[in-house]
Amino acid sequence: MKKILVAATAAFVFLTTGCSGFLDEELKSSLAPNNTYTSSYGFEVGVTGLYAYARAEYNTWGGSASSHGQACPYEALQVATDIVVTGHKDGSLVPFENLSYSPSTTFVNSYWNWAYGLISSANELLEKSDNPDVKWDKATDKSLFQAEARFFRAYAYRSLVYLYGDVPYVDKIEKSFRIDFTRTAKAEVLGKMIDDLKFAAQYLPENPDKVQTGKLTTWAARHLLSEVYLMAAKYPEAETVAKEVIASGNYQLMNARFGANKDKAGDPFSDMFLEYNQNRTSGNKESIWVMQLEYNTTGGGGEYEDWTKRAWVPKYYNLNGFTLADTLGGRGLAQIVPMKWWINDANFFEEGDIRNSEYSIKRDWYYNNPAVADKYGKKAEITNATWAAGTLFPAVTKYFYGKSDNLSYGGNNKDRMKFRLAETYLLLAEAHLMQNHKKEAADAINEVRKRSHAPLIDESQASVDFLLDERIRELIGEESRRFTLVRFGKLKERTLKYNPNTQNMEDYHALWPIPQTIIDSNTGAEFPQNQGY
Repeated sequence: MKKILVAATAAFVFLTTGCSGFLDEELKSSLAPNNTYTSSYGFEVGVTGLYAYARAEYNTWGGSASSHGQACPYEALQVATDIVVTGHKDGSLVPFENLSYSPSTTFVNSYWNWAYGLISSANELLEKSDNPDVKWDKATDKSLFQAEARFFRAYAYRSLVYLYGDVPYVDKIEKSFRIDFTRTAKAEVLGKMIDDLKFAAQYLPENPDKVQTGKLTTWAARHLLSEVYLMAAKYPEAETVAKEVIASGNYQLMNARFGANKDKAGDPFSDMFLEYNQNRTSGNKESIWVMQLEYNTTGGGGEYEDWTKRAWVPKYYNLNGFTLADTLGGRGLAQIVPMKWWINDANFFEEGDIRNSEYSIKRDWYYNNPAVADKYGKKAEITNATWAAGTLFPAVTKYFYGKSDNLSYGGNNKDRMKFRLAETYLLLAEAHLMQNHKKEAADAINEVRKRSHAPLIDESQASVDFLLDERIRELIGEESRRFTLVRFGKLKERTLKYNPNTQNMEDYHALWPIPQTIIDSNTGAEFPQNQGY
């Protein structure tokens, strides 16, 4: 499968440092912006680095431009919410479940550094693109590369605003060492993000069939812009932009079987999460933006790029009668396990909802080790003990991933749908609900439910909590649940209601602390810590 060009990507990936200026650059190659950002090809190489840096959002231990340095960075945005609890009790994850993290905790620092590293690289490209001596192949190249850079700058600030609130807004490369950064009000940062995404929407390509696999289009920018408008409480604008994506005619909810396994047992919803089925080239017309993480492929992911499989797949192989199998998801570690209130409640998924089919949630497990003859082929019982131990529980199959040539492989190198049309409908529903347009909200939700063969709702059922439940049914594991609950103002309420492991949450936990290294090094101006820390 053709992937985004990766030649010389590392030349433009700059890591941040906490003990000096957090936007300082550290050159990682003999290639430098001054000798490469001189032509369209140089900017193509540079912007490819932004795609690589963006997907490092999921990176664990290394092998990437930016690494979190521990397991479970993405899962830190799932625990201490209403959907999962820790299973494996990974040391990097437990502090985020019991809310004992501090301004010095690894992920508190690494998410900050990842985001500002991406911003720094985007700013570098934007600054160099204004050089009048650049030799552009086409008159539209400059605006195209600027659009991609401005999309990624907004994407990075999205995480910063959700996690830390008011953060320094920086839109240029600092030429001298600075220790006097100040925090920019969240509303102002959101305004800058909106400006970036409006520019990106104007200059990114419109036809998703005429861009390289994994590349951005105007519709990806508009999808993200809809979410940012919601973050900024600009609900009519969020509604308008979401409708533009839906009405574009470029995307559709997948209602028919597709992909390599379309003639095998399954359904259209689960088809989207099978390996190789994420991109338009497979027939998937629901995906709006797909991160390229494919296994053993130039431009794909490495073993440490995405460990989502380890998080969601049970440690079934620890039970007598099981052995590792790619068909069972490979070697998971059950770093998180689903809460029973939603995955085990017969009323949460209504009858006929294909998102609850055996192809999307594995509830029936059968012993597969022929060496244990008395159990082989028999059904294994899920118990409270196996659930608590993480060895067996109803498991979301979206991130099942194994390779028969290496059953212990730790990565999860399926391409990852970041934006898809079903979420656009749910963003539209959110915009309607926030304007008290309940009938229109129900209509948007029902578009998603129709595909899933779930009973349709009427306007009396359209509520914030119903929409949050619907996002679980549709987007479990795909969305950063913390981000969603923070945007709705529901993090504390829903966590205390549903999560038995996080009963000490206070209002201030809606934000993480500012990394202590940033406060300590920024001696030239006041840089206050978030309340509660």
